[in-house]
Amino acid sequence: MVEFSLPRNSKVTEGKTWPKPEKAEHVTEFRVYRWNPDDEKNPHVDTYYVDRHDCGPMVLDALIWIKSKVDATLTFRRSCREGICGSCAMNIDGTNTLACTRGMDEIDGTVKIYPLPHMPVVKDLVPDLTNFYAQHASVQPYLQNITATPEKEWRQSEGQRNKLDGLYECILCACCSTSCPSYWWNSDRYLGPAALLQAHRWLQDSRDEATGERLDFLEDPFRLYRCHTIMNCAKACPKGLNPAKAIAEIKAKMVERQV
Repeated sequence: MVEFSLPRNSKVTEGKTWPKPEKAEHVTEFRVYRWNPDDEKNPHVDTYYVDRHDCGPMVLDALIWIKSKVDATLTFRRSCREGICGSCAMNIDGTNTLACTRGMDEIDGTVKIYPLPHMPVVKDLVPDLTNFYAQHASVQPYLQNITATPEKEWRQSEGQRNKLDGLYECILCACCSTSCPSYWWNSDRYLGPAALLQAHRWLQDSRDEATGERLDFLEDPFRLYRCHTIMNCAKACPKGLNPAKAIAEIKAKMVERQV
C-alpha cells in the first residue's frame, strides 16, 4: 500500500479539556481548533464549556466569553457583531458562516468550530485572506468611465439601479469562496465566487464604461470557467446572495459579445 507523508504540522491532535464553570446550570460544550505558529506543534482541538446563563446567545458571544473568562490566548477576528463586516467568518458545525449571526440554539449538541477551510491559517481561527483580497482587487471593483464627469451626479434609473440588488450586498466574508471545491484546488488562478460576484456587480452598473476591458480580463480558462455550478457558494452565503447565478450571467455576457 502506498504511504503518503503528511506535511509538517498537518495532523490535528486532541488538545486540552478546560474545566466546566462551577455551579453552571446550563452548559454548552465547544470544540475549537487551535494552532499557534510560534510553538512548532501540530494543531489541536481544545474543549471548552460555556455557561449559557452568563453569555449571549450567539456563537461569537461564546467565543468572547471563552477568551474573557477561560483562555485569553484564543485568537479570532470580530468587529461589528451585526453580520455586516464579515470579520468573524469561520466554519461552525460544518458550515461556513458568521459567528455573530449563528445562534447556539441552532446547533444540536457540541459546537464545533474551525477556521474557514482550505485557507492558510495565521493563528487559531484566523485565516490568511491575502490572496482573497488580492483577487477582489484584481477585478477593479470601482466605477470606470471615459465620459466627462457630470456637474451634479451620474444618472441612473430605478430599473438600472435594481440590477445591482443581490450583488452590492456582499461583505467579503469569504464564506462562499472557501466552500467552493473549485476554489480549493485552483485558488491561485480561479478568482472564486466572491470576486466574480463583485466583477458582475460592476458589469451590471449602467454608469460603468469598462465592460469590454472587464470581460477581456475574465476571458480565461481559470479566472472564470473553473466554476462548475456546484452551488455551495449560494448555500454558504450568510447574506443570502447567489454568486453562482452571477457567474452564469457573466458567462452569458461572454457568449453575447461573440455573436
